[in-house]
Amino acid sequence: MSFRTTTSIDYVENVSPGSGALPPRAWYASSDSTSLSLNGNWCFRLSATADAEDDSFAEEGYDAGDWAEVSVPGHWVLQGHGAPIYTNHLYPFPVDPPRVPTENPTGDHLRFFDLPSDWPSDGGVVLRFDGVESCARVWLNGTDIGEFKGSRLPHEFAVGHLLKPSGNVLAVRVHQWSAGSYLEDQDQWWLPGIFRDVTLLHRPAGGVLDFFVHASYDHVTGEGTLRVDSDVDGRVTLPALDIDVATGETATVAVRPWTAEVPHLYDGVLATEGERVPLRIGFRTVELADGLIKVNGKAVLFKGVNRHEWHPEKGRALDLETMREDVLLMKRHNINAVRTSHYPPHPAFLDLCDEYGLWVIDECDLETHGFTEQAWRDNPVDNERWTPALLDRAARMVERDKNHPSVVIWSLGNEAGTGRGLTAMAEWIRGRDGSRLIHYEGDINCRDTDMYARMYADHAEVERIGRGLDGGSLKRRHLPFILCEYGHAMGNGPGGIADYQRLFESYDRIQGGFIWEWIDHGIKDERYGFAYGGDFGEELHDGNFVCDGLLFPDRTPSPGLVEYKKVIEPVRMAGEGADGTVRVTNAYDFADLSALAFEWSYQVDGETVETGALTVPALGPGESAEVKLPTPPADAHGAETQWTVRAVLAAGTAWAPQGHEVAWTQIPVDERPLARMVQSDGPVLGGRRITLGPASFDARTGALNTIGGVDVTGPRLDVWRAPTDNDNGAHWQPDERYGLLWRKLGLHRMRHRLNAVELGDDALTVRTRVAPAAWEVGLRTVYRWTSDGTRLRLTVSVAPEGDWTLPLPRLGIRLGLSGSADRVKWFGGGPGEGYPDTKSASRVARWDSTVDALQTPYVRPQENGARADVRWAEIGGLRVEGDPSFWFTARRWTTEQLDAAEHLTDLAPGDTVWVNLDHGQQGIGSQSCGPGALPQYQLRAAPAEFSFVFSEIHG
Repeated sequence: MSFRTTTSIDYVENVSPGSGALPPRAWYASSDSTSLSLNGNWCFRLSATADAEDDSFAEEGYDAGDWAEVSVPGHWVLQGHGAPIYTNHLYPFPVDPPRVPTENPTGDHLRFFDLPSDWPSDGGVVLRFDGVESCARVWLNGTDIGEFKGSRLPHEFAVGHLLKPSGNVLAVRVHQWSAGSYLEDQDQWWLPGIFRDVTLLHRPAGGVLDFFVHASYDHVTGEGTLRVDSDVDGRVTLPALDIDVATGETATVAVRPWTAEVPHLYDGVLATEGERVPLRIGFRTVELADGLIKVNGKAVLFKGVNRHEWHPEKGRALDLETMREDVLLMKRHNINAVRTSHYPPHPAFLDLCDEYGLWVIDECDLETHGFTEQAWRDNPVDNERWTPALLDRAARMVERDKNHPSVVIWSLGNEAGTGRGLTAMAEWIRGRDGSRLIHYEGDINCRDTDMYARMYADHAEVERIGRGLDGGSLKRRHLPFILCEYGHAMGNGPGGIADYQRLFESYDRIQGGFIWEWIDHGIKDERYGFAYGGDFGEELHDGNFVCDGLLFPDRTPSPGLVEYKKVIEPVRMAGEGADGTVRVTNAYDFADLSALAFEWSYQVDGETVETGALTVPALGPGESAEVKLPTPPADAHGAETQWTVRAVLAAGTAWAPQGHEVAWTQIPVDERPLARMVQSDGPVLGGRRITLGPASFDARTGALNTIGGVDVTGPRLDVWRAPTDNDNGAHWQPDERYGLLWRKLGLHRMRHRLNAVELGDDALTVRTRVAPAAWEVGLRTVYRWTSDGTRLRLTVSVAPEGDWTLPLPRLGIRLGLSGSADRVKWFGGGPGEGYPDTKSASRVARWDSTVDALQTPYVRPQENGARADVRWAEIGGLRVEGDPSFWFTARRWTTEQLDAAEHLTDLAPGDTVWVNLDHGQQGIGSQSCGPGALPQYQLRAAPAEFSFVFSEIHG
């Protein structure tokens, strides 16, 4: 009989944060200490349960020759071992805290390494893990050195006494599920593995241990005060400020302050007997004053995003260049703030925020959202047994990140209910660092926090809060308000953010918000392009709710990010074409406009005919000036004319090149003359065909067949669009979810009844009724065709019948052209898509594109690609002019095919290009997790009349 012995795995379900790790400390790079990265290829073995394999793999001499390999940093489920799981808030295992399932995927990792030949022989050595999900046990050269939980937090172990010059064996056992998983129920993929750096750090004798940089700024005197507290005595020098003081001593000198707009950093050094550590110090003071969040004496307006760490192939294992790309994209799109949802990021990301300038809400690795399913019963944050784990997480965040000037607010976590543990965290943080404010959205009466924070409050509620009419506790009524999440960027959207921004800028108490979220968490997948929840056979999942970002998974900006850039631009410009002036307002909080150059251009029918520089004073924050535009060019002879004014970088910066556009506006001068047509031809019946000017129609149905040499399918009334994620709404919302109601009403299967085909002296009139099966509501629709001999005019009249309680998805006509219709030219909004509440960034000009490039590749296909305010468009040999302007959409599949698709790979181009010419579109809103389209953007069924003029393009 044989027996297999195992080490106890009780630690997996223990509520403690772990054992053996060193106290947390600041994250820094040293000039004088050696380090060895242990990143790279590791030997790997996956077991189905926590105790399925013995521990002999940790012993020296173990043969791992038949093991697989994984890359560290990385997640094993993204490297062919198991599969990822996506849930929004439901725990993917039975809720029985702190117990987890026996089926607990466990990855054994082995790394063999030698020390470099120049590795110092004195001092100590620390083994550092920057992130492991969710629980790890560590052995070095056969010795068990400890275990830990807290996936997005650093853990260090003293290992100098265990190291050898060569043949070292580092063994790490990682469990997917642990007691710590109950504290990490964030809206994201569950991805086990060693996903951040593993590093061996030499610590020289007399070297730096932990230190705390205190660098405040007095906005009245313009002076900064520096004190660096250090566990090991030393000196602090900042040559640019002529500072040379002992640790613990203060120095006060005139300084340039650090802000997110002008992120001035001073290079310094902390030197102890055995080590020199570079410092990058930003002087700034954060305070709650006059009921507002102030930095350096001024209230700030957050124009922010929530940022999960994500890469479509590597998951949360981000490299430095990917992090830099995120920061540069944010800066180039006028974003000034980041909430690190819902855990501290890789520390290098905060270095980048310091360098380039972003306000940061640093959020603790804590969320217990799944307990909402049982009314928060047994919630760990209100159970004193879990408090040590909560305090450990708070400490590891604060100690690691305390020296970053970009971090202005600590967040206790996210969607964890309320309880004693959160209060304990807040008290500990205040005791350790009184120089920053504290945030937590779930603290509705602000018992532990310094601001009132909400998610997805609608516009009306935000305005009530701004006016001080929201009620709540006395303390809360005197605190600033932020929307820590709003503008849910799932699929096509978010809509209505310009309306939010107007509220933010109208009420001092409202200090901005953070769009949810930065990037779609699509996983690159050969089957689908990008996969989302459910694509890996998960037992529970929340579908494409994980794809709700302003960037597509490959970091291509979505139309939502382009819209947000325009909405939050830091220079406001408006004017009247008649008087030839533009009012320029500086909307920065700290910077003047000296870094910007202003340019004007003059357009005639969408084409620029003249350009020039515009002299604008270097306005200070909040200042405005009326600036005179030049005399317009010669008379445009009845054409539509307008000014475009742009603010661009006058010189290159760390985050964008010279000429990068920061803000713009367009000022109409002369309105567009409508397409006029004098009727001359009348319809002529000839057998089975009716001719009218350049067109031919089916005599029985009145359907258009050709315009000149162009074959046409349709057109006929169309009211359906493939519902967006925001149309469909979220299942927990009590409000009207129009996407579902439209489908219930049958707007996706409208029937067209032909009532009459009438030939008059000057017009062909086709009378129809368009209605869904099973209901009495309908749209009485009349198509009236006229011609001047070379052009064809269609006037569509629509009259609702019955009790229409819902808005329409769209109202217009759909027609089909040959699949050879590839290129599109148009005069109207562009270059990207726009809808009634998402077209702030739609710039009126002449544009051209391929049909394929008109499509917006949302990870889950849905209505997309409409160009707003189109005056005319040319496609497939046809020119279409609108009266009034219209929304233009063209695609190589029908709306019904788009609606049926679950992934982009489901869409196959057909032989027909389907064109929608829409008189109206329903707004987008943010109802995938927020409010729907505001009333002014809803397309209510009402009598309507609109016209299009068609002509064949020759040559």
